[in-house]
Amino acid sequence: MHTNWKAFASAEPALAKTVEERFGAHTHHVLATLRKDGSPRTTGLEVRFLKGELWLGMMPDSLKARDLRRDPRFALQANPGPGTGMGGGDVRISGRAFEVEDADTRAAYSEEVGPPEPFHLFRTELTEVVRTSVEDETYLVLQVWKPGEPVRTLTRS
Repeated sequence: MHTNWKAFASAEPALAKTVEERFGAHTHHVLATLRKDGSPRTTGLEVRFLKGELWLGMMPDSLKARDLRRDPRFALQANPGPGTGMGGGDVRISGRAFEVEDADTRAAYSEEVGPPEPFHLFRTELTEVVRTSVEDETYLVLQVWKPGEPVRTLTRS
């Protein structure tokens, strides 16, 4: 099942809006990929939500691009911002990223975003979206979405 950002946002508009706001609050976020030996690699990254897709753009021949070309699985965490307040909650997206070679798609992205040339561009398919927040300074609340399922809400004290 191909679940892009548009499909997720249509299924769960309130959570999608919160996730986009969290990613929009800061420029740089943390991307986790898998190295050749299977160990995790974390790196900084800017992301874009455009035309129903979550896009990952990268510098040419970067290690994270090489990782995704070899194994498309990723995890992406929104920058939590300064301090320990978790304003808006902690947000994570997991999925698979596939490099886009189509010239028209790359040109449209480039026109919209203006990245330094050359660049790698990856389109994402989502496998999980998670928001963790604190309610009443007492309860930890997790909202978990997976394709084809409604959001599950878990509360821990």
